[in-house]
Amino acid sequence: MDYKEIDEFVLQLVERSTPERTAWNLENLREGKPAFWNYIDGCMLTALMEMEGLTGDQRYFQFAKDCVDYFVEEDGSIRTFKPQAHNLDDINEGRVLFALYERTGEEKYRRAADFLRGRLAEQPRTEEGNFWHKAIYPNQVWLDGIYMAQPFYALYEKHFGTGSYTDTVSQIQNVRAKMFSEEKGLYFHGYDASRRAFWADPATGCSKNFWLRSLGWFGVALADLLDILPQGGERDALAEIFTELMASAARCADPDTGLYWQVPDQGGRAGNYLETSGSAMMAYAMLKGARLGVLGKEYAAKGQKTFDGIMEKYLTFTENGLDLGGICLVAGLGPENNRRRDGSYEYYISEPVVANDAKGVAPFVLAYTEVKRLTP
Repeated sequence: MDYKEIDEFVLQLVERSTPERTAWNLENLREGKPAFWNYIDGCMLTALMEMEGLTGDQRYFQFAKDCVDYFVEEDGSIRTFKPQAHNLDDINEGRVLFALYERTGEEKYRRAADFLRGRLAEQPRTEEGNFWHKAIYPNQVWLDGIYMAQPFYALYEKHFGTGSYTDTVSQIQNVRAKMFSEEKGLYFHGYDASRRAFWADPATGCSKNFWLRSLGWFGVALADLLDILPQGGERDALAEIFTELMASAARCADPDTGLYWQVPDQGGRAGNYLETSGSAMMAYAMLKGARLGVLGKEYAAKGQKTFDGIMEKYLTFTENGLDLGGICLVAGLGPENNRRRDGSYEYYISEPVVANDAKGVAPFVLAYTEVKRLTP
């Protein structure tokens, strides 16, 4: 399959979408929910903006703008946003506000960024100083949340703030201190500072297993932050954490395909499978890390092998066009009234596997932009 067909695949999804009903938000489509401000669309809008920047095709930019305009009012308020939820996921879609403001000069985008920054100022924190993942997950830090909040936080500081990244770096260093497995070189999905969650180890507060996409969220967040922060000690601290993670992750790759397993340290175990979204995130992080000079050139080759492996295994022609399969729809920890989500191996392999969900498509497209930069 030729790379140019990926452009057609992405435009196919855009053409099937409206701001009210995006073709890549399978959770909303399955549950019949009305449109709301959310991280799933946010991931895809970030990818579309990268595609526009690389190709010059205005259709990507225009759709991203239309989606944001559907929610952002002139005063910067965001329709459907629920501040009382203290949900870090809801920060992620704000990443595109900076580019929209820069391109259009429309003040509502600046005001919306200010609004979201205000929500971070109100976000509850753990005793170590990290943002709670959500109000329904008190005292909990998930790797997912680092991606959802910290790149936006850093971009705000860069564009509209004081240029201080100390809080972001400190929160990531806390993740390294509390959630890192010295034995495996990987990070556990979640951490409960109170040790009260049913899934948390009573001694460490960590969840039981490593989940590929959560490692991917963390790796992508670090790669993006390394692109935002200026040279200096704080960036160097993040680079050290990033290079350590990428080295450990690379050892988990399937040697034949370059893909990664849903539970990454248990490749080949019954029920485990090579998963698209986390693999695409690893490909993107390695390719971008190599481009930024933080990783060696061999990581660009590793990232491209993973990307090509996804294309070969999971990008297929159907009667409706191209489909990107092998995507874990969703996974999480709790809350208390959902004890099925217990962080066990059996839980992670039990969630639905779907095609064309943005949690897989967006990182695949982002990885594609890095491949195109590598081989224009």
